[in-house]
Amino acid sequence: MMSHEEMDRLIEAHLAAEKAGDTAGCVAMYTEDVEHDVVGAPHGPLHGRQAARDFYEHLIRDIATEEMVPVRSYYGEDFCVTEHEWRGTIPGTFLGVEGHGRRIAFRLLHVWEFRDGLISRENAWLDGGAIVQQLTAP
Repeated sequence: MMSHEEMDRLIEAHLAAEKAGDTAGCVAMYTEDVEHDVVGAPHGPLHGRQAARDFYEHLIRDIATEEMVPVRSYYGEDFCVTEHEWRGTIPGTFLGVEGHGRRIAFRLLHVWEFRDGLISRENAWLDGGAIVQQLTAP
């Protein structure tokens, strides 16, 4: 069983790497067989570090995370559920909508699972309605 502090340390390192655009760092705390699942993504759940890294290569080109502020976290024996408030800019395309460099904010829910001291699953739920509304507003 991992402590809440150990889970938080892995999550924070992952999110810091994402914010820095460090794709190798994004997946460094993943198990080799990690499941990376952004709910609603057309490709569905991804499996393995390399598939997750490929995802982050694309994501980091299209969105620029400035802040991911934790709102609440809930812990279990081998999982953590974290609600974040995401803020940043969208220089590329997000959810099929051109960002044109707009600044947006939305709620994001992560379900993290852990095994052998690493993240074995990352499941992300986005407020797609808020994202599209902000990207298409006049």
